[in-house]
Amino acid sequence: MSSIERAFEFYSKHIYDAEKIQLLKDNKLKVAGHVHSVIWELFGAILTGRKAEGITGADLLGWEVKSAKEGSSYEYQYHRNAHLEKLDEDCIVNHLYCSYSDEYDGLEVRVMRGGELSDKYFSKWKPLCIKKYGNPDNLRFRKSIGYGHVQQHGLLVLQVLKGKLVFRKDDFEEALSNR
Repeated sequence: MSSIERAFEFYSKHIYDAEKIQLLKDNKLKVAGHVHSVIWELFGAILTGRKAEGITGADLLGWEVKSAKEGSSYEYQYHRNAHLEKLDEDCIVNHLYCSYSDEYDGLEVRVMRGGELSDKYFSKWKPLCIKKYGNPDNLRFRKSIGYGHVQQHGLLVLQVLKGKLVFRKDDFEEALSNR
């Protein structure tokens, strides 16, 4: 079974859980956003075959994983004690973006190299982050990369529509490294 097949199987069981979604709706609870970020990181681990390393830095070895509702931007958060190292690391690791529909029956996963994002985002954020942490009361620095930028420039890895896998790029890591 390929990594995309394993990731889709995980998605089908643990992210797009039709029974759980119906229960949320029946009880007038919010559906979008109920999947915790660590579940998306696990999805990314299955897809890339990489594991987490430590408690700071990239989510997975060589990969940062982001998720957002379709049309929303992807948030990056830099904590006071590791902000400069994390910004530098984001310039070199790969970035995996998961964009999901309201009820999780739609999903697009795109990837980009950190070097593709560095000049436009991370390098520009660094002086802003340093300035913000000049004030000892500030605990977090947050910035985001827009949905449209990822859609336009990211390499499509997989697409799910109405709970069905409709597109897959099994050689995405090779294709990404050749960009």
